[in-house]
Amino acid sequence: MRRKASLILLALAVFCTALSPLLRFYAFPRLAKIPAERYQTMVLEAKPATLLDYGTMRAKKVSKVTIVQTLRGNVEASERIEESAGRDVVVWDGLSYVQGPDGKMVSKLPERYIFDAHTQEPVHATGEMVDGDPVKRQGIEFKWPFLTEKRAYEYFDAQTRTSAPIHYKGTRDFRGLEVYYFEQTIPWTKVPFPKVMPVEGITPEFVAGTGTTRWYSTVRKFWVEPVTGAPVYGEEIHKEELRGGTLLGDRDKVTAFAGHVKMREDYIRSTVDLVKSQRLLVLLFTTYLPWGLPLVGAGLLSLSLYLEARGRRPGDPEQSAVAEPEPVNA
Repeated sequence: MRRKASLILLALAVFCTALSPLLRFYAFPRLAKIPAERYQTMVLEAKPATLLDYGTMRAKKVSKVTIVQTLRGNVEASERIEESAGRDVVVWDGLSYVQGPDGKMVSKLPERYIFDAHTQEPVHATGEMVDGDPVKRQGIEFKWPFLTEKRAYEYFDAQTRTSAPIHYKGTRDFRGLEVYYFEQTIPWTKVPFPKVMPVEGITPEFVAGTGTTRWYSTVRKFWVEPVTGAPVYGEEIHKEELRGGTLLGDRDKVTAFAGHVKMREDYIRSTVDLVKSQRLLVLLFTTYLPWGLPLVGAGLLSLSLYLEARGRRPGDPEQSAVAEPEPVNA
């Protein structure tokens, strides 16, 4: 009986040891992915801020500018692209909606982001766009890869429609989470006007006809939880200007928008709570099970060897002695 139990424990020890690398290097890369139907909303605020008054074409100080960012998973589009791409694909239809303190629209920027569900690398397919303009992204946007590394990544900027490095600047503590801090600076760059302008009757073509151009610069900051690759907090020091043309009269430039944009407190709390729960699931496949199973296997092997040794040990003298035969009389 001991020998049978020893063989069972030995088989379990081998199974646990073999399962460890399979979970980390085979199962995790295939199971860890962004769900195609994901939907999320993020609210950011700049308090105070500077906005352009299109009635006077002069910049004015306002108490607050609110930016609502939504990402909606397009399951139908992702399934259609997966058929030709041959891999798991996520399609996010995003919208960045900016409104002033009176609730009126300042600008809105729709985009479609198509990427690999496992690696977050961009997938180029029909429909990839920013504000209706076809684009071909390089690098990441919105989310870092699982198991983020301490290095620079290419990060896509929707305003310029180009990618630039976003640099790792160190490890920090953010509300009980160890996070990687990344920063990207976009220098002053000429960018297109939004397709939908905040003043009715004014079109990008009309503004362009006056010779006025739009310029943009930002310093983008992210605090990223490295296990999940999810940003738990973000800021932007955002600036926009209109330059030249007859629209500005005798002025060379005017500020269209300027502000230090930060995540709203209630969205910070909900994001941190969500990331903490997802972090445990990722660690289960990358750390806890891959490291724990070999220890369990070692324990089972030790127990198997112990039972095997007990099975081979001679019994007690009283039990193992051979009874002497009784004398036989002639």
